[in-house]
Parts: sequence; structure tokens; C-alpha cells
Amino acid sequence: MKKGLLTVLVALSALFAVFGLSKNTASASEPNYTITSDATYAPFDFQDKNNQYIGIDQDLLKAIAKAAGFTVTVKPMAFNAAMQSVASSQADGVIAGTTITNDRKAVYDFSDPYYKTGIAWATAKNSKIKSLSDLKGKTVALKTGTAGAEYAESIKNQYGFKITYFSDSDTVYRDVINGNSVATFADMPVLQYTIKNGTALKVQNPKDPFAAGDLGFAVKKGQNAELLADFNKGLAIIKKNGTYDKIINKYLDAKAETFTGSAKDNSTVWGILKTNRSAFWSGLKQTMYLTVVGIILASLWGLLLGVMGVSTHLWVRSLSTTVIYIFRGMPMLVLAFFLYIGIPALTGTKISAWSAGILTLVLNEGAYTGAFVRGGFESVDAGQMEAARSLGMSHSRAMRKVIIPQGLRLMVPSFINQFIITLKDTSLLSAIGILELTQTGTLIVTRNSQGFRVWAIVAMIYLVVITLLTWFSNWVEKRMNA
Repeated sequence: MKKGLLTVLVALSALFAVFGLSKNTASASEPNYTITSDATYAPFDFQDKNNQYIGIDQDLLKAIAKAAGFTVTVKPMAFNAAMQSVASSQADGVIAGTTITNDRKAVYDFSDPYYKTGIAWATAKNSKIKSLSDLKGKTVALKTGTAGAEYAESIKNQYGFKITYFSDSDTVYRDVINGNSVATFADMPVLQYTIKNGTALKVQNPKDPFAAGDLGFAVKKGQNAELLADFNKGLAIIKKNGTYDKIINKYLDAKAETFTGSAKDNSTVWGILKTNRSAFWSGLKQTMYLTVVGIILASLWGLLLGVMGVSTHLWVRSLSTTVIYIFRGMPMLVLAFFLYIGIPALTGTKISAWSAGILTLVLNEGAYTGAFVRGGFESVDAGQMEAARSLGMSHSRAMRKVIIPQGLRLMVPSFINQFIITLKDTSLLSAIGILELTQTGTLIVTRNSQGFRVWAIVAMIYLVVITLLTWFSNWVEKRMNA
């Protein structure tokens, strides 16, 4: 059963990949590489006020590619997903403020170092914490996978503090500012940039960074040697001609508003909504597109599972029950990572983030749909089947003509409710790099550090859309019962 299920997943992945192929704009003479990157790690990787991905990493990569004669397609996403995409051969390389460590060298081959950094630790501005010894018994917030997190882990027993993890930087900062944790550790330029941008933190060791280390570009170990050589070649060229220094100074010396927009625009909900309206609209459209495509395919899959669930054949019912049990019991985020990173690592079959996202929705939401569809058919009075069979109908014809039409009528509210659930569940797909509404909010917050205002806008957009869908559900239900 497990082998057959894996075969089905691989086949579905390949099918969706056909519709998720990205365009390759490289010329015949220039190789094109897919490069993953962190989406929320300013000043190395983030979106500017024009919703363009910029940062030290992004500008260096462009300059290096131009100098060495290759082109890139960049896919920003969460840091861990970016690293794992390369490890599973979903992407050719990763540039994401990645510190070169011995543990990572076991999985990745690194370029020559392109930036030397050190670890800073910061507290809320009005905090009474002044030394690492003051952290004893308290909680420190960290971003997963960062050099700051690794350093904090190495000293937590020495200083007796506890750790809580988050997947993006702004949530880490908010946790410290709100008092849920008392400090955080991160790369010095990252903390300095966010404080310059208005985040109410204070660096406690501005002149004495810990654990100085090197950042490097990475590829999967033993693969893409040509890309790595080209990166090193381009890096040497831009260091020699002065481009490298210009890029570094551009981000470390500039005023925050150069990239984030004016303080006036970022100080009100209306100002944020006005200056980012195209980004919010784009995120909403992607969310609705994922929802509509996902719910249509999930409904078809769920109907099939539901019909199988009331089959007269035991093995068909057992198959339906098993599939529903597996995909309803598996957390949606785990399923998304399994499809986007796990299957490619196992089979070598690449699948785009969009295809993995749709397949995740179909399998997860389809399982829930299959459960209530089966329940809907079983809720039709047993006498209906008996009456149909007494008229000479076969079991299959009685299902098509009598049971299914009545059952579907009873299920309309459940289908609409599942539509609303699917809309909300699309937010989880941001973890594999899909730029829907929630990820849009995350990128804006990373840029302007206005978490409360931005999330208030995102929440209101979701609330308005869900309210409209609820009204539609009530209208359909009344029409069906009229």
C-alpha cells in the first residue's frame, strides 16, 4: 500500500510539474541557474518599497553573474526551505546570508567567502538585561537556521537561558519587544539595519561581535562545480573593479527610507495600504487563484473518495478510508515540504513550488472533502436505496440517480465551508516560496518593521473575503432549500 501511494504521489507530482515549468530566459550561450534565497533577511535579502527583491546578496549575485557570464532565476522563500531546496536538487544554488560551518560543509560545497560577519545580541530598548549572565532562566528568541541561532545554542547551557524559534526575523524582534522573550542573537549588520529602520531594539555588543564567521554561496555537495567556479570567478572580478565595495556601502550606509519608503507612509494603516496596494492586490489574486484551482480539484478528488467510501467492494472502501486517514492526519505544512522537498530528494523528479502547493491543497482538502461526502451519502435515508433497488435499478445506477443527487444537495454548505478553509490554508504555502497574501504581508513587515499595521491590513482583507463567501454560502443554502 505504501509503495503504491508513493507511486501515485510521484506520478501526480510529475503531472503538476508539467503545468508548473518556469520560463528560461537565458540565451543559448549563457547557462541559467535556479538560485534560492531568503525572503526576509534585510539587508542581505528583502523586498524594497517597489516590491522588488534587493539586498547585499541579490545585488552581489547579479553583479557576479554578469561578470562571469551566466544568468540566474532567483526564488526567495523561507531560509530552511531555501537550503533544503538545494539539498534536494530543486535548485542549483543558494545565497541567503549563509554562514560557512563544518556541519553545512558535509551537505554543501561553498564558494569563497563573500562577506565576513559577527554575531550581535540585542534586547528591547528599555530592557534591564545588560550582560549575558542576566539571561539566566529567561527566554531568547531566534530565527531558525541562522548563525545567530547556532551561536546562541552553543552558549545556552553556559548562561542558563531557554530558546524559542521563529521562521522570520520580524516575528523574532516582535517577540523581544513585546516581552515574551528578553533577547535575540543575529548577524551584526542584520540587527543594525533593522534598528536603523525603527525597530525598538538595542544592540548590547556593538563593538565586540561574537564568533566572527564567513558567509558563502552554496551548492549541493558534489554537484554544480561549474556554477561554483563561475561564482568565485565573478566574485574576484567585482572585488577587483570596485563593484563589491559599492554594493556593500549601498546598503550599510544608506538611510532606511531609501528602501522602505518615507516614515509618513509607514506610520499609518492608510499610508501602508496606499503605498503597497499593488503588492496586496497581487497577493490576494494569488491567494484566490490557489483557492479556486485547489478547491475545484480537491472537490473532484473528494467526490471520488466519497463514492469509493460507499462502494459495495470492501477493498475499494478500505482504499478510500486509508487515503482519507493519511492525508487528513498529516499536517498540511509537513505535506507541502514532503511534496516540494522530500519527493524530489528521493526520486530526482523536480516539481515547482506552485505545483507542490496545488497538490498539497488537493490531497489535504480533498481528504476532508472525501470524509464529508461519504458521510453525506450515508446520511441519505436507507429506504431510498431499497426503493430504487425494488424498482430494478442496479446498485451503481441507484447511486447515480438517487443517492448522489440527494447527498450532494445536503453537502452544499459543507462545500462552501471547505472553500473558506482552503482560502485560509493557502497561507501555509508561503513556507515553500509561494507569494500569496500572507507572504506578501511578511515581506512588507520585513521592509518597514510595521508588524501591527501590516497584519491588521492582511487580517481585514481575509475577513472581508471570508465574509463575502459566508454571505454567498447562506444565499446558496437558502436557494437550495427553497
